[in-house]
Amino acid sequence: MFIATKNISIQNEIFILTNQRAVFWGKEKALILSDLHIGKTAHFRKNGIALANDIMKSDLERLSALIDYFQPEKFIVVGDLLHAGDNSDVDKFCTWRNQYPDIKFCLVEGNHDRISGSLEKKLCLHCKAGFLEIDAFTFIHDFDTSKEGFQITGHIHPGIVINSAINSMRLPCFALTSNQLLLPAFSKFTGLDTKNIPKKGKFFAFTDADIYEI
Repeated sequence: MFIATKNISIQNEIFILTNQRAVFWGKEKALILSDLHIGKTAHFRKNGIALANDIMKSDLERLSALIDYFQPEKFIVVGDLLHAGDNSDVDKFCTWRNQYPDIKFCLVEGNHDRISGSLEKKLCLHCKAGFLEIDAFTFIHDFDTSKEGFQITGHIHPGIVINSAINSMRLPCFALTSNQLLLPAFSKFTGLDTKNIPKKGKFFAFTDADIYEI
């Protein structure tokens, strides 16, 4: 797995975008990501749709590689850590999570995060809230027009269509505007929304090899 990076400046802070669907904030030593949807494959299998067991395994391997690369002191998950409550995939995630007991784990709750007190303890969360404010930044799952300041969000699973003379490609992307950084879904087992992304701003599409500013 190759980790490509691109530095961007937001509110005079440097954030490092990666082609592995996460951002690193050096000042806070924080690895920031959204929409892992842990338990989605188990939920589908429970409902009679056969899916390979290695989808979540691949997502967690990428996350481990990012931890090795950046050596973060905290995770900030900007919503939808889970997909459908507690299930067998959540057990596997917790086993993985226990490899990193020294990393602080903060969850900004998303629309899929139905987490009981017992499940919160099982996930080893250090903090859980509807939104998180650090310095000039608000971390929130979906953009909130009632809030002022800069928001770092997820939820949309943003993608962009790149047209050429030969064909067109749909790629996941980060979207940056004057008041929002929209993160791609961390899990590869998600669709791409190319219609509801911000209309104005910069887009950072990525492949397995590189990041491209559009």
